[in-house]
This record gives sequence, C-alpha cells and structure tokens, in this order.
Amino acid sequence: MEITLVVLIIVVGLAFDFTNGFHDAANAIATSVCTRALTPRVALAMAAVMNFVGAFLGTGVAVTVGSGIIAAPTGARGLLLVLSALFGAIAWNVFTWWRGLPTSSTHALIGALVGVALVSFGTVHWSGVLDKVVWPMLLSPVIGLALGYTLHMAVLWTFRRSSPSRTVRRFRMAQTLSAAAMALGHGLQDAQKTMGVIVLALVTAGWQHSFSVPVWVIAAVAAAMAAGTYSGGRRIITTVGRRIVHLDPPRGFAAESAAATVLYVTAFLFKAPISTTQTITSAIMGTGATRRASAVRWGMARSIVVAWFLTFPGAGLAAAAVYLLLHATTAI
Repeated sequence: MEITLVVLIIVVGLAFDFTNGFHDAANAIATSVCTRALTPRVALAMAAVMNFVGAFLGTGVAVTVGSGIIAAPTGARGLLLVLSALFGAIAWNVFTWWRGLPTSSTHALIGALVGVALVSFGTVHWSGVLDKVVWPMLLSPVIGLALGYTLHMAVLWTFRRSSPSRTVRRFRMAQTLSAAAMALGHGLQDAQKTMGVIVLALVTAGWQHSFSVPVWVIAAVAAAMAAGTYSGGRRIITTVGRRIVHLDPPRGFAAESAAATVLYVTAFLFKAPISTTQTITSAIMGTGATRRASAVRWGMARSIVVAWFLTFPGAGLAAAAVYLLLHATTAI
C-alpha cells in the first residue's frame, strides 16, 4: 500500500507541477507578450527552458516546504495526507485558471497541506507558516509594487531626453533579458515547492531520513514544470498583461526586473516560498502607478487581491474534503 501511495504522490506531484507551469506561465511572459517584445511561441519556449534551469539552482525553499510547514504522520496515513493536499492544490489551480485569475500556486499548495493536517490531526508548524508564508505573503507584494514603481521612475528619469520610439525599441530588446530572469526566478521558486512535497512523502514512507532533495526529483520536477509552462495558460496571460494596466516595453522591463529581484533574494537569502504571481502582479501595478493612480485598473486589481486571500483557505478546504473522502473510502 505504501509503495503504491508513494508512486501515486510522485505522479500527482508532477501533475501539480505541470498545472503550476501552465497556470503561472503568465508570471514570466505576460508582459513581454503584451508589449510585443516576444511572440507567444518564442516567449513560452524561452520560459520553459529557463524554468527548467532555475529548478537546479537551489533546494532551500524545498526544505522549508518539506519540513517547515507540517509534520505528517508516518506510514500510509501520512502519505494519504500528502496525496490529498496535492489533489486540493490542483483543484484550486484548475478552478482559478478557468476563471482567469492569477492566484498563487505556492499558497494553494501550502494552504492544502495545512488544511489536510488540521482535519487529519497532523501537526502544523504555525511558527513556520507565519514566518515563511504569512509574512512573505504580505510583504512581497508591497515590496514588488514599491520596487516596480522605483525602477520605472528611474527609467523615466534616465531616458527623459531620449526619443520615445528609440527608447521603446531598446526596452523591447531588453525585455528578452528581463523575461528570462523572471522565468529563471519562477523555476527557482516554484519548482522547489513540489520537490519539497515529494521529499516529504519519501521521508513519511521511511524511504529517506533527511529532507535533502535527490537529483532525480529535481530533474523530474523541472521537466514537468517546463512542459506545463510551454503549454501556455493564455487566460491568465491576458489578465496579467492587459487587464491590470496598459504596459509598454519600459514598464514591462521594470516590472520583470523588480519581480525577479524579489524572487532571487527570498529564495537564496531567506529560503521563503513566496508567490511569483503576487510579486509580478504587484510590480506591474507599481509601474502603472508612475503614470497616475487611475492608470491602474483597481477594480481588476481588487478582484485579484481577493483571490489571493481566498487561495489559502480555498485550497485548504478542497484538500480537506479530498482527504475525508479518501479516508472514508480506503479506511486508512
């Protein structure tokens, strides 16, 4: 039974990573596509490659997710907990993708883990949830917005005497680099969350005793995310790239650069699993506010923020329901 559950968790975990890729493809490429710096096909291919590479850059976030959020019971019951969390997170990702809402796959996964732990009498490390999830969830959008605003103001000041058409052409080319940096950061951050869950399953089953991430897990997760990213997610690309604020290449470059900076700092220095979705969306809002506050479509922004706050409990409830159903039908 345990072998079957571990294999199933790995398969479902890779499926979640695939949905993470197509759900969050907008994070890396929406601005570049909507400013016509890159064609959708080229942008998706580049993002997929950079996602794959980014997954190999570190495992600190994976260790946080695997050991710092919950402690699962050993054996089949703990494996059922992990499996239910993955199903709940996938369900939330698919629902929000269908609605075109750029919500956080990170918070969906962590919310699902906490929700299942509560109904299964597992242990929730509330200090870890507060320090590594709640505070970064609140601070990263604020920092992304402020940094996006600051970088775009710096761009406007630096190129204030340049020809507008020449400036747009230059930043359209520069967006290739900023979009690549954003995609690399997305792979660095988001791939590690699935790694952490798979390692949690391996430890729960007693297949390994530490939370170190095997190379085969890194490679499998990286490939699944890259495939998901290449598959698209055009509904959310439209929301992020066009419905929040009108983007031009300088704003797109500033937003991507700001978001990528936040992703790298939190992953390497703090090992905190922050949301790439929240970071890039808030950075876009910051660049839009440099024109005037009314340039940001605050109605759409409000809907996105509400969806952010609903993600944690929504995914948690979905995962808890899956666990109760599986527990009742399997008697584990």
